[in-house]
Amino acid sequence: MKVTVVGAGAVGASCAEYIAIKDFASEVVLLDIKEGFAEGKAMDLMQTASLNGFDTKITGITNDYSVTANSDICVITSGIPRKPGMTREELIGINAGIVRAVSSSLVKHSPNTILIVVSNPMDTMTYLAAKATGLPKHRIIGMGGALDSARFKYRLAEALGAPISDVDGMVLGGHSDTGMIPLTRLATRNSVPVSEFLTTERLEQVKEDTKVGGATLTKLLGTSAWYAPGAAVSGLVQAIACDQKKLFPCSVFLEGEYGMNDICIGVPVILGRNGIEKIVEMNLTDAEKENMLNSAEAVRKTNGLLEL
Repeated sequence: MKVTVVGAGAVGASCAEYIAIKDFASEVVLLDIKEGFAEGKAMDLMQTASLNGFDTKITGITNDYSVTANSDICVITSGIPRKPGMTREELIGINAGIVRAVSSSLVKHSPNTILIVVSNPMDTMTYLAAKATGLPKHRIIGMGGALDSARFKYRLAEALGAPISDVDGMVLGGHSDTGMIPLTRLATRNSVPVSEFLTTERLEQVKEDTKVGGATLTKLLGTSAWYAPGAAVSGLVQAIACDQKKLFPCSVFLEGEYGMNDICIGVPVILGRNGIEKIVEMNLTDAEKENMLNSAEAVRKTNGLLEL
């Protein structure tokens, strides 16, 4: 199993680290445009192998896509990160050109690969990668919902005063501060609805804290987060590589599902060796359906800024 991660910055390096530590891939290729940067990150990570007990080979390379040839899964993290006060949508001008070039180069050398897109604005970049590469919809995946759901569960556990292993919950919709839809109605603590433990007001606070989770970290760190995004990517990659048939919310290309067409947005999917094995259509309330439509409208507005 060969995995390529494009972009050796904080997010890309975290992706490579978590994938390697889980020890299910034979090789991780880390590629960056900055001379020597990916090579240095790869060397540093390989020097942890004996300490962390993994045998995955990590190879760093500067802008030579031939080294990525025959990758089973490719992850695109490249692009400029958010700064405090920036929205994900404000990154589109620079990141669109990067994602278009990177995705096309990856598919040229690995025509059977599955692409996972991390670059922001994530739903629009996933849509762009789908259009630029022409890959079938089951092989184009946007990471956002997996990360947003992890942040939702963190906030739920915090509010409940419970171990996070007790908590389950999911976020649908666009990967943006306004587009996320944390499904508090379906969130549980060991199968018991969280509404049994938390007031409506506290649940609303959890929802709002989840939606601004990325912005909160950007304000604190001065740039985008990297540990949780890297962990989210490694979870998706492992589910595909190991054919786990796990359910994650991911940004995927819709053709009639949830009443939407020609858009990438976060919905639940089953991930396995073929990428997206199934799109799961949930029974949403009227309010949740309206929220999904509003989220989709915002994503389409950002998509409209693309030059396809």
